[in-house]
Parts: sequence; structure tokens; C-alpha cells
Amino acid sequence: MRKILLLSCSLLSISAFSQEHFSGINTSKRTGLLNAYINPAELNNMFRTYDVNVFNMSLNVSNNKISFSDITEGENIEDKIFTGTEPVSMRVDALVQGPSFGMKVKKWAFAVTTAGNIKANAIDIDVNLGNALNNSFLGTSQINSQYNQRMNGVTWGEINLSAARTIYENEQHKFNAGATFKLLFPGSYTNFGLENLQGTIIADPLTGDVYLSGASANVNFSYSGSLAESYEDSSNYNELFAGGLNGFGTDFGFNYQLKEKATAVAEGETPKPQGYKLNAGLSFRNIGSMTFKDDNNHSANYTLDIPATDPLNLDEFEDTESVAEIEQILIDNGYLKETASSKDFKVKLPAVINAYVDYKIYNKWSVSAYTQQKLSDDSQNDFSTIQNIITLTPRFGGENYEIYMPFSDNEVSGFTTGFGVRLGGFFLGSGSIVTAALSDSKQADFYFGFRFGI
Repeated sequence: MRKILLLSCSLLSISAFSQEHFSGINTSKRTGLLNAYINPAELNNMFRTYDVNVFNMSLNVSNNKISFSDITEGENIEDKIFTGTEPVSMRVDALVQGPSFGMKVKKWAFAVTTAGNIKANAIDIDVNLGNALNNSFLGTSQINSQYNQRMNGVTWGEINLSAARTIYENEQHKFNAGATFKLLFPGSYTNFGLENLQGTIIADPLTGDVYLSGASANVNFSYSGSLAESYEDSSNYNELFAGGLNGFGTDFGFNYQLKEKATAVAEGETPKPQGYKLNAGLSFRNIGSMTFKDDNNHSANYTLDIPATDPLNLDEFEDTESVAEIEQILIDNGYLKETASSKDFKVKLPAVINAYVDYKIYNKWSVSAYTQQKLSDDSQNDFSTIQNIITLTPRFGGENYEIYMPFSDNEVSGFTTGFGVRLGGFFLGSGSIVTAALSDSKQADFYFGFRFGI
């Protein structure tokens, strides 16, 4: 357990990795498959008849305790992250979009896309428990957490089939609707949930050992695939399609455009595509679940009971490398009573609602507002996680170039500012590089990609 916390802390010190992927560029006027990722109805607005995605990647890390300046100034992250009274949350998220293809046919548009997802999270960790596991606790402290503390990691792959149609269009208005059907390939999974933990942490002043005494909680252990073997080995997060086709999901959305007035052209000249004054969309994403069926699958719920007469020495978790080892230590000590178990288990996708508006201010200047709000409580053990986000992005750009600066408020890391640029089909950006440069950011992220239209 201690190593899980230390692994989460170490992720904060690497120089890559918001929870909004492709912040700013995902509402670009160069409409294509990247826009359709947040709303499949955008397929009917594709910049060209055909859109080809070669490779996109987004790497993200956010937390609610450690700022960029704490890392650069050499602060002891393992101690600092468990200061104060607010529970600790850390989110690591990676998205890879592989070869994908989209096309328009009259009033219809279609796409086939591929993606890989990696998530690792520490959610609402009690600071006293964290300090005790980090061997930096002195004295005695009561724990009375009324929530579910989770250590969670999940990987999966997707092959997505999308279709969109223009419902109504005239010289001024355009309405689109679209949907995506997702084929899900679970990779690996691990979850340790500790709900409603109550107890006392005691540090022995003579030996320095730290004990959890008189404790009770509801506990969940679930694991599958390579993450069942070790949460320390980063290569175990690379299994994206290992579990075969074992899940389905869907996205659906709607889009409206208020068109610009068509400009007159001289006889014999080719008219330019008509742009928009306003583009707005609403979508519901990640509705579905996947079933993990690996040979080493395991999911069990327990009640935890640690009597005051036989406290748990937290040093027993010192050399653990998997949640299975943590589970076995608690079982061997007689602290767990099983209430339910299963071999195969389902994990629900992080369902969200997206809404956005992109407005052309004047000439090549525009501004967009975007929000992502989760539809479920991701503190539950059978959910993968996502954040609530609001982003405002001013931009300046033409057909072949674009610069933009997203301003975001994130559920975990708070306010961030980034910067991005697009040249033709290549784009590069970050949703937090400006605040990180000012040493005031609790998140770091980076993304890039290349696509082209025909």
C-alpha cells in the first residue's frame, strides 16, 4: 500500500502528463476527427471530404496538493503531499489515437477510429493514513473518513464506428446529429477501495513503528491482467487490447451552426467554403462498460476489522508490489471477512456530458467555451475516473495555421493556462504550460498529433 502512494507521488515529478485531452485544439475551426472525439455530430462539418488521423497523443497529470514550484524547488514531495486536512487526489491520464479515417457522403459522414486509454489514480486519500504509510507520522491520530479512498489503474483499447447526418440545412443554419458505437478491449485493471475507514493511528515512540488500531471499513480488491502482478512496473500499463472484445459503449451528440453570409465571387472563380459565425454542440460520451475476463481475474468485497488488542503494523506493506499482496497480508492477519466475490467483473466507462460554443469575433479572431461534466460518481469501485472541467479558449488562425490559449478550471488541480499551435495538420500544445512556467500549476500536460484532409 505504501508503494502505491509513493508511485503516485513519483508521477508528479515527471515532466509530461488535465484531464481534458487536446485542450483548445478539440474545438478548432479545422474540423475533423479530433472534434468528433468530443461530439460525433461534428463529422458532418469536416474540413475536407476525407480526414485521416495518423497519430495523436495526450499525456496528463493533475493533483490537488503539489505545485510545479514545489518540484523545481526540491521540496520533499512524499511529505508535502500529505500536509493539511484535505484528502489527497492525483489523476494520471494518457490517450493515444491511432490510425483513423473519416469521410463525407452527401448529407452523411462516417468514421472508423482507434484509441488506447491509460488511467492511474489516487482518490480522496486520508492525509493521516498517507503520512503513516509514508513513515512520517508521529503521535496519535483518529481517522473518520466518510468516503471511499481508492487506488485505481485501468487500461483499455477501442475501435470506434461513427456516423453523422445533417438533419436540416439552409443558407443560414445547419443542424447535425451523430453517434459512435465503441468496441471495447479491456487490457488490465487494479482497484483497492477503502470505504468509511474509522480507526486510530498510533506511532510507537521507541521503535518508530506505526500501527492502525481499532479500525473498521468496507474494502474492495479487484485486479485483472498485468496490473494484478505489479503496479510498480510501468510496462504493465501498456496492455491495451490484451483482453479481446469484451465490452461496448456509445457516444451521441448534436451540433448547430449559424453560418456566415456567403461572399460573392467573380465569374469563373471557385467559391470558398462557407464558414460559420457560431458553432455549438452537446454530446453524451462514454456510456457503456467492459468485462475483465483474464485468467488471473479476482474481485472481492470485505469488511475490515482490526481490533485494538491486535493492531496492524503498517510496515508489513513495505515490500508489497500488488494489491493482491496487500489483500493477502490482511487475510493472513485475520482482519478481513469476505462479503462477496466474483472472477469476472465489469468496469463502467467514465460517462460525461460535453457542451461547447465557438464564436467568431472578427476576421481571424474567435473564442470558444467548453465544459465537461461527469454523469456518475467515480468514487465507486466499478467506475473508471474523469474530471469536471470548464475551458475558455481565445484563438487566432486561418485555414493552415492557428494559435490559441486555453484557460481552464479543473476539478482536482484548479485554474490552469496553456498554449498551443497548429501548422497545417500538425498540432502541438498544453493546457497548463503557462501556469507551470509561473510555478503555480498543480497539473502538467502535453499533447501533439498529425492528421491531414483530402
